[in-house]
Amino acid sequence: MIRPLSMIALLVSSYAATAQKISYDVSFPNIVHHEASIEVTVTGAPQKQLLFRMSRSSPGRYATHEFGKNVYDVIALDKAGKPMPVQRVDGDIYQVNTAGGFAKVRYTLYANHPDGTYAGVDQHSVQLNVPASFMWVKELEKAPVEVNFRLPEGKDWTIATQLKPTGKTNVFTAPDLQYFMDSPVKIGKLTIKEWSLKNKDNKNLDFRLALEADIDPSGATQFANKIQKITEEAGAIFGEFPAFDYGQYTFLASINPYVKSDGMEHRNSTMIALPVKFDGSNNLLGVFSHEFFHSWNVERIRPKSLEPFNYEKSNMSRELWFAEGFTQYYGELILKRAGFRNLDDITGTFSALVNTKENTPGAKRVSPAEASCMAVFVDAGVAVDKTNYPNTYTSYYPYGASIAMALELELLSRKLSLDDYMKAVWVKYGKTEIAYTISDLQQVLETVTGDKGFAADFFKKYVNGHESFDYAPLFQKAGLTLKKEFEGQAWLGNVRYNTDLVIAGNTMIGTPIYDAGLDIDDQILKLDGKSVKAESEVKTLLADHKPGDEISVEYIHRGETKLAMMKLTENPRLVVIPNEKLNLPVTETMQALRKSWLDSKVK
Repeated sequence: MIRPLSMIALLVSSYAATAQKISYDVSFPNIVHHEASIEVTVTGAPQKQLLFRMSRSSPGRYATHEFGKNVYDVIALDKAGKPMPVQRVDGDIYQVNTAGGFAKVRYTLYANHPDGTYAGVDQHSVQLNVPASFMWVKELEKAPVEVNFRLPEGKDWTIATQLKPTGKTNVFTAPDLQYFMDSPVKIGKLTIKEWSLKNKDNKNLDFRLALEADIDPSGATQFANKIQKITEEAGAIFGEFPAFDYGQYTFLASINPYVKSDGMEHRNSTMIALPVKFDGSNNLLGVFSHEFFHSWNVERIRPKSLEPFNYEKSNMSRELWFAEGFTQYYGELILKRAGFRNLDDITGTFSALVNTKENTPGAKRVSPAEASCMAVFVDAGVAVDKTNYPNTYTSYYPYGASIAMALELELLSRKLSLDDYMKAVWVKYGKTEIAYTISDLQQVLETVTGDKGFAADFFKKYVNGHESFDYAPLFQKAGLTLKKEFEGQAWLGNVRYNTDLVIAGNTMIGTPIYDAGLDIDDQILKLDGKSVKAESEVKTLLADHKPGDEISVEYIHRGETKLAMMKLTENPRLVVIPNEKLNLPVTETMQALRKSWLDSKVK
């Protein structure tokens, strides 16, 4: 058959696109010194030049991270393995010419920070966050990826990852760059525990715990059973699990003293690193609960501001109060529903969230949406100079969680729940994987409540604004009392000290010590004319005073002794206490609301 030239050109173009491929070969010739050797080979590239680069950001992290600093000995090779010119055009970008669509770059990766963000290569185990480990090709982001891991001889190691197995030993694939970058890899002597749960569509989903820890088989089974309970409670919130790619979700977990603390969500897995000796206790479960909830909220319920994720720079989003903050709230609530937290534990969490909203300077001056924007600086970002974050910023994690709790209480008073809201967001924006905006979230709240005015007012005051929230009457509906924790006690501010009462951090705006003019690095000598040399002596002196008392403070600032007056106030810290502990009524109605809120939802 004779084809028009335009059709022939289209076919050639289509063939070139499908023939493009990026292959990685990973080996560990110098593993004892934390080095890996990585080759990245490109085939079928239509470009004459390609840019090979390291990432500057990572999924689940929003600040800039300079992964390129740990790459060296970069060389380019032709098909025959002979060296080719490679031009370093930026600190983490290398330009290489292609020949017949082929290019290969080999480099050494140094990795000695095993957590969820960076990478660790050690003779005991390997932990790879992909953006921290693998160069990628800027022009071929849609090309399929294949990775071959050449494990050290004599190691009885297992590879755990959400990458798709190929059937070949230690070879895995990803459909494109975005999926590849979102797929951490754990290699070592891993304990694997598995379970299956039936989804709403009656299809089985497989779950795996791939655990690196000093643990016996029975202990691993008991711990996996706890995590299974967490997965079940999370699924009950939404009424279903996500349709995990390849039908599987993997908890990659390192619980041992040799890793760095972190928890990082991914589309079909999570990388958890806890630098403690494994004891199987419930105290280890919080990060599992939080990160698994992310498989709905942020992995599939995606802010439009993060789509697609940009690996060349920081990623700013105004929605992190929801993506991270609501996840923070549910991480703890799920543990209560699963039986791993008691009433005192969860009311302690509620107390912390109320104080975040009502008693932190950042929450009094910026909205949760504005606080979210600060992630580009604070999300494991590094600042060499001093900042004024204590007075200008409240973390979008607890700040967002305090908004989630406020919305929960409002909805409970309307005979609804935050579960109803999250399920509606999931159906509209998560299951469909349509990226959302803040106004979209407001629209869902309007639909769930049937009250346009309420939805608009809530978002205006508490999401896009920073007004105070009246938690007390809503808590009381569940038989919980919100009160001052240190009522009537004199207070000068929450101050951290180094030795000899040298102030260790920024004093907080609105506190007596801030108003008196003292700040970081100042040394307190006397209070009310009395010499003080330890924090315990400060507390003893304050116990002899009451709010409203004015006392003198003598201190040293840059070698100069100064004197100021300080008017003490009442400690504003709040606490949530069950009514029964205060000998207050707990009616059947209160008990029913508390049960609908805090008890298990698994049927």
